[in-house]
Amino acid sequence: MKTRSRLFFVLNLLAFSTISITTNAQQLRDAFRKVSQSVVIVRTKRVEVAASADQPMSIVDGLGSGVLISNDGRVLTAAHVVQTADVASVEFANGEEIVARVIGSDVQSDVALLQLEHVPQGVAPAKLGDSDKMEVGDEVFVIGAPYGIGQTLSVGHLSGRHRLNNSNAPSVEFLQTDAAVNRGNSGGPMFDIDGNVIGIVSTMMTQSGGSEGLAFVTTSNTAKRLLLEQRPFWSGIDGLLITGDLAKALNLPQAAGFLVTRVAEGSISSRLGIQPGTLRATIQGIDILLGGDVILRINDIDILAPAVDPVSGSTSDENYEKIYQSLSSLKPGATLVVTVFREGKVLKLTTTV
Repeated sequence: MKTRSRLFFVLNLLAFSTISITTNAQQLRDAFRKVSQSVVIVRTKRVEVAASADQPMSIVDGLGSGVLISNDGRVLTAAHVVQTADVASVEFANGEEIVARVIGSDVQSDVALLQLEHVPQGVAPAKLGDSDKMEVGDEVFVIGAPYGIGQTLSVGHLSGRHRLNNSNAPSVEFLQTDAAVNRGNSGGPMFDIDGNVIGIVSTMMTQSGGSEGLAFVTTSNTAKRLLLEQRPFWSGIDGLLITGDLAKALNLPQAAGFLVTRVAEGSISSRLGIQPGTLRATIQGIDILLGGDVILRINDIDILAPAVDPVSGSTSDENYEKIYQSLSSLKPGATLVVTVFREGKVLKLTTTV
């Protein structure tokens, strides 16, 4: 009798487990079908400085993913995918490719907002979820275009939460996941099991070059705060914060500045006339572009070196946050003034927002 009872218990346990797995798989399939049409491939092009003076400039193609979040054609993606793109477009699951315009980007949190010319008929936007409700261990899934292979699904769990602490501003938060993420997934959405967007894929840590189960995703609440709840802003520049000996070597008139290496066509920086780098160089083992403007001040805010906490040794991004908030608060018609150091002279560049 005891043997029969144990066998009955085991059979019931196996049946229950099978039902649970089947139910979970069905829920995942239903969620994928509901949201997959909102996920897009993001393609970009930018002009790249030649490797040497005797070579012509080249056109560099970029690849990423994104997700449609509104009926009027707004798409969330990663900032590093589009920050210095001269041209951008998105491709939907039906193969339709639509021109996109960058309207907001925050490089610190690595999220950006695109505006499409139109939305394909019958495509519904995905719903942004509340990332604060997610807990470590929750099941999640990612849809994107790893290596350009669109509509690829990977499944995993929320592995951790990480904040960029800043005492004077709300924190930027990243979610860690073991869902497979590869090149081309950047900017793609991470969903909860109900199909709500709870993050935008930012980066992965890897030694092999492929997925190793250690990926990081900007939370949906961070994206909402920076790009949807205030006026989005796109600088369109990439570069390097220079301080110390390098600042002295470039004869900067102040202790720190932002060396501009690239400027995206159509961005507010290109309208200001900010000049990008033209000369490739390696300084202290870092490959950079020299010859571009060094930004000293934006409106009345000086570029400062990051403050270092004497106890923890961590650096503060308070200066960056202050500048971003100032730019986002500019109203249409307001004047933007950027002070730059160019060829030994301090210049003021202005444009109307």
